[in-house]
Formats: sequence, C-alpha cells, structure tokens
Amino acid sequence: MRRRGLLLAAAGIGLTSACGSFTGTARRGRIAVDLAFAPTQGLSPYTDDGLLLSRLAVVDGLTRMDTAGVVHPALAEKWTRTSATTWEFTLRDARFQDGGRVTADAVQHALTRAGQAKTQPRVLSDMRLTARATGERTVRITTGTADPLLPARLANPSLAVFSPAAYGKKGGGVDPVGTATGPFALTEVNGAVSATLDRFDGHWRGKAAARGLDVSFVADNNARANALRSGQIEIAEFVPAAQALVLGDRARKVATVRTTTLYLNTRTGPLADPALRAAVREFADTSALARSVYEGYATRGTGLLGPGFAWADGKQLPVTGRAKAAKPHGQTLTLATYTNRAELPEVAAALQQQLRGAGFAVRLVVKDYARLESGALDGEYDAFLMSRSTALDTGDPVSYFASDFTSGGSFNISQLRDGRVDFAVREAAGLEGAARHRAMLRAEAAILGTDAAVPIVHEQHLQGVGAGVRGVVLDPYERQFVGLETHA
Repeated sequence: MRRRGLLLAAAGIGLTSACGSFTGTARRGRIAVDLAFAPTQGLSPYTDDGLLLSRLAVVDGLTRMDTAGVVHPALAEKWTRTSATTWEFTLRDARFQDGGRVTADAVQHALTRAGQAKTQPRVLSDMRLTARATGERTVRITTGTADPLLPARLANPSLAVFSPAAYGKKGGGVDPVGTATGPFALTEVNGAVSATLDRFDGHWRGKAAARGLDVSFVADNNARANALRSGQIEIAEFVPAAQALVLGDRARKVATVRTTTLYLNTRTGPLADPALRAAVREFADTSALARSVYEGYATRGTGLLGPGFAWADGKQLPVTGRAKAAKPHGQTLTLATYTNRAELPEVAAALQQQLRGAGFAVRLVVKDYARLESGALDGEYDAFLMSRSTALDTGDPVSYFASDFTSGGSFNISQLRDGRVDFAVREAAGLEGAARHRAMLRAEAAILGTDAAVPIVHEQHLQGVGAGVRGVVLDPYERQFVGLETHA
C-alpha cells in the first residue's frame, strides 16, 4: 500500500495523487488507478457504490452488458422466457472468490437479499422479482408484471451475486471483500481513501492480465490528471476537458448516454412554484455552456435523452402543459453541485450568473458528492446540478425515468409527484420494441412539461489511460473500466 500518500491524505495535506510512491515497473504487473468517486455506502452493491465494484471488475451478475448495450451470458450460460412473467436461467460452472461454488441456492439467496435490502436498489424501483432454485444449476425468476428487459436488468451491479458468507443478518448489508465472483477480489478497503484488489485466478473467464489493482479515490480532478501525466498511476477516471491538450493521446474520448441536468425542487422552496421553474429553464443558456465550459466535448441539452440513443435523437416530442414563466423578484435559490466531475462547479458558477441576471439571488454549495447526496435526496437544495447516466440501471431509460421522476422513485431529487408522469412511465415499462421507444418519448415530454429538470448538455467523457496501458474498457454505459485484459 502507498502508506506515505495515505497518511498525508488523511492529514488533509494536498497531494498530486495518493499513489506517488510507485512506478509502473515497481508494481510488478499491478495497476494503479485513481477513481473520481469514493464509496459513500460502504461499497454496498445496492447503492451507487455497486458501480465502483463493477468498474473494478469485482462482481458478476447472471448476465452482463457490453459497450454496445448488448446483453450476454455471465454466471448464467443461457436463459429462456417461459411466460410473460417467468424466466428460467441455467448457471455455468463458476466459483466465488472464497472458493465456494456458484449454486442456484446461492443465486436465489443473493437476489432475495437484494429485494429485501433496506436501501432499495434503483434497478428494482419499478419491478418486483422473485428467484427460486429449481435445481442445482437452474433458477426460476418471476416478475410482478411482464418485464421484457429482465436479462438486461440482471446485468446491473446491484444484482450481482455474492457468496452466502457476504451477507449478515436479514435486511443488513453485504461485505464484498473476497466474496464476489469477478476477475479481481477486494482484499482491503480503507474507507473513502483507497482499496487493494488482487487477481482472482479462479474466474470463469480465465485469469486477468493484471496481477492486481491499487486504487485511490481522488476527488480532485486535476490531481488525477497530473498523476497520470507524471506516470505515478496508469489509469485516471474522468480527466478534465481543460487538460485534454496537455494529456494528448492519454485522454481517451468516450461517447456516453449521459446528460448533465439541473434538477429543480418541486416540493419546497421558491421552485415549488412551476412559474419560477419555467423562469429557470428560460434563462439557462445551455448553448453557451456547451461551447465554453466543455470545450467541444458536449452538445447542448435538447432533452433528457441525448444523441447516444439513435431512436430518440432528433425525434423528441413537443412539450406541452408548461407553466408560463414568472419574473423572479429576488427569491433566493440554493444551487448545489459536486467537485468530482471537473466541469460541474464551473457550469454551476455560470448558471449562478445567468439566474442572477434573470432576477434570482443564488447561493452556491459545492462539495464532494459524498457530502451532498443525502441532502439532495432529502430535498435540501432548490436546484441540484448533476451528471446522470440515463441508461445506467438497465441500459434502457425507463428505469432512469422511474427512479428519478416518479412518485415512488428512489432517486427523486426533484421531489416530483405528478400523476401524468407516473402514468407515462408505467405505460412505457409495459411495452416492447418500437412501441416502447414511442412511449419513452411521451414520458420524456411529460417530465419536461413539469420543469422538474432542465437538460444542460449531453456529455462526452475523457478517460485517462497511461502510455503502454492496454485493455481499458471505454464504456458508454459506464459499468466497465478495468477489464479482464487490462494491463500495463
């Protein structure tokens, strides 16, 4: 471990990176990685921390999604849909990192515990499922309503399968250290500072190319980029657009299905008035933000769904039913965003000036994401600027709509309660194919009609990859980063 860096970080002393004591050669086949986001929920797979486990190749689900959004077998080698609500999955021969076999009973236990978790996984916010072992290697999964996306849903990191030893008492958490099935096993987690992972040689797809990972959680965007540039690390997550020219070919551009969105509090504060929400929308100059802050690595937000969805690009429906904008008279708005993504504080500062010009008083709150999330979910802020993957949960925007904008949504930062939106999202969830796409466009229009969310830009990412590093996974869906073939 990088003891000196960790002690200095714990003491609050500024560092280029927490991983400066090693060179690539000295690591002897290990890879140093700086991630932008630290765990906020003890690496619970049922929260956004599950994405960290996925991006570090710690976990597998019954299925997996590739960088094109196509679902493939993983712990399940095949499956069959036997009715509208019933699926049969056949497991492959695989082992947990603690040596036990992946059995149907273990899968049943893992999926049942996910459904019973105190913190409900977002991927289950619009769906109830039941798993039952029907043989040593066969599992039957039933859903409360017809769910054509079940194989894609099961690829979500929140539904990863862990050894029975990972689970504590009923309703409790999951200990992912050495209990998952992925190519890399967690061996040590130092809170929000760092983590150590070793290769799991018994992985069902074979041995990973790297012997292990030394991971630091570094919220300072320039620190990650500088550590990559100086060779102190091999991989840096989300490097700033402002450093792209300096990094050269070490900055890899990735098209995304991500939209930076300004969520507006519809329940309390000044923006509970739809006319003032309409004023925020009208005075947010998103074209200027795309040109200036993102330096060409984003396009103006034209809706919640960006150009990453070919079926939606240029086909958005007219938005009706919006309130007429009222003139602000000095109402104070608290606008919050986080430092973990380089551009967001600058976008927030620009929005502050735009909204002041409209007649609002605006107070900025800018912190690390981990210090803001609970307050955002509790409605503490009038506006919350967030970079959001619109296909993170199932590779399909319906889950995003359900979690972020429906009355029972688990990630409803806008505090929206709107029957028209709830109906539109439910309708889309029950359809397939082109009919589902049309229904999603109707749901998008219904959400935008409330002015609960103002799309700012559709993003492209820059991932930092050191010279000589191969096999980093540049994933528009953001579930993968380090992979089986990643090596330096």
